[in-house]
Amino acid sequence: MGVLGCLGRCTITGILSANGNQFRDWSAAYRLFKDDRMNLDCIFGAVRRGVQKLNFSLKDTNIYGHMDDTLFRKKGKNVFGTSWLRDPLGPPFANNFVWGQRFIQVSLSLLENGSSGSSKAIPVDLVHCPATRKPGKNSSQAEVAAFKETQKKAKLSEIGIQRIVKLRTDLDSDGHAERKLIMSVDGSYTNETVIRKLPDNVDLIGRIRKDCKLYALPCEQPQGSGRKKYYGEELPTPEMIRQNLQYPYMEVKAWAAGKIRSFDVKVIRNIRWRKSGQKNLMLVIVRPVGYRLTKKSKLLYRNPAYLICTNPEMEISTLLQSYIRRWEIEVGFRDQKTLIGCGQAQVRLEGVVEKVPAFISACYGMMLLAAHETDLAEKVSLPGTKWYNNAIRKRTTTGDILNRFRAEKWMESIKINFSDFVNIENKIAKLEKLANPVLSSLFYMRN
Repeated sequence: MGVLGCLGRCTITGILSANGNQFRDWSAAYRLFKDDRMNLDCIFGAVRRGVQKLNFSLKDTNIYGHMDDTLFRKKGKNVFGTSWLRDPLGPPFANNFVWGQRFIQVSLSLLENGSSGSSKAIPVDLVHCPATRKPGKNSSQAEVAAFKETQKKAKLSEIGIQRIVKLRTDLDSDGHAERKLIMSVDGSYTNETVIRKLPDNVDLIGRIRKDCKLYALPCEQPQGSGRKKYYGEELPTPEMIRQNLQYPYMEVKAWAAGKIRSFDVKVIRNIRWRKSGQKNLMLVIVRPVGYRLTKKSKLLYRNPAYLICTNPEMEISTLLQSYIRRWEIEVGFRDQKTLIGCGQAQVRLEGVVEKVPAFISACYGMMLLAAHETDLAEKVSLPGTKWYNNAIRKRTTTGDILNRFRAEKWMESIKINFSDFVNIENKIAKLEKLANPVLSSLFYMRN
């Protein structure tokens, strides 16, 4: 309740003040995040089971997961796990560095309107990935060897495959062992570490470079006890295949940006890549999509997408729709940082810096689940602003959910009828009197 009702920075003291506990002993709240008092696996487990319960009613045999890493900016030099990291929001012509922490999040798609409709990414895992500090010049060989071993385990791709394995194990224990898990990742996780260690019943969809080397399957195998061939003839690069007219495009429909749209894709099945070893892959090239900034502006194009899938027999429509849903995890990162305040807590101890953001992320997931279960979009919500056309609203945003939460939480204490709220504001405006903006600032702060 304090996380969702906090109007300022979402620190531990801010959460306590939002619940009216600013004049009580606060030490118990701080101790809650220390040591093993909070079991995040159980908390995220409840969110994970809630997502699968809602999706299972839609009779979709697949489970759609997404994984990506994010950066929480920090200022304190004594905060555990902080280091200089590359700023993803920096300009493309220069690498800027910021002081912060790295986290990996795993989310599951909550299907809102069936397999071919809209969805939201519900976080079911958030783990801290601190960088390993390099030993000094006078360090011993044992310390350098220990650093190299720890550095290998601290890589994002190594931690990422561990979280995928854990998610698959948790889904099996929840009773979904027969359902396929389709994971969508970006290019930083489409590598040898992740692909070769994928568990059973998990398919990976990820981006690759446009100039990577791909190979056909080997045609002939040597007789006897000689070494078997893993790779056949070298194929053209993905960029060359996109430009080659001998490879035809096929039209595939998928849900994107509010409606069903058509995409042109090229598909090449049963190929191999050095990073994947003996696994057969499927290459999918998505033609750049044209768009206009205004009705009269010139036609612009986005960059083409080069995807590979570890299941060469997957349906193209399922593959494309699964990867388009991955964008929801980026939307979730923005909402958690800007609206919920994830990463704003002023803590610095080891363990605490890991659990506070994970707890806030779990609260965000529970809020989305509750809004979906209560059909918030179908209920009467707060009156929309004059410049917001409610007739074209197709998505219930996180800001809408937070405003509705505050209205229901504070309605009894404020003693106001929202149907009269608009009439009162209009009447005051006509009388040219100074209106009291307190209610508006409370209920419309995070739109």
